[in-house]
Amino acid sequence: MYTISDVAKLLGITAHTLRYYEKEKIIAPIRNANGERVYDDSNLAWLRFVMRLKQTQMPISQIREYAHLYLEGEHTAQARLNLLEDHRISVQSQIRNLTATEKVLKDKIAAYKDFITKGTGIR
Repeated sequence: MYTISDVAKLLGITAHTLRYYEKEKIIAPIRNANGERVYDDSNLAWLRFVMRLKQTQMPISQIREYAHLYLEGEHTAQARLNLLEDHRISVQSQIRNLTATEKVLKDKIAAYKDFITKGTGIR
């Protein structure tokens, strides 16, 4: 079992973020006898998944929807699948955009290197 500060350190996020996720009903930590939040390994695995979704720009509202569907049970599997497939399309678009941006940056860096070493113009 982990305290809120343990989880924050382990995941590189703040306790405030964890409280926010709880407020948004994205996670529901257990409370100990003193009323303090306590997290288990399944909470950590779920939070790692949530962080992946956030890193890929999934809105909190969709993460909340996914969490709600999960808690509703197995009969929501198709809805969860649809949500993740839609998000995957978004991630694939982000990858294409990042790849194109990386190419532009690579070309610009090469132009600066040429300018610095050869004195040729920067485009």
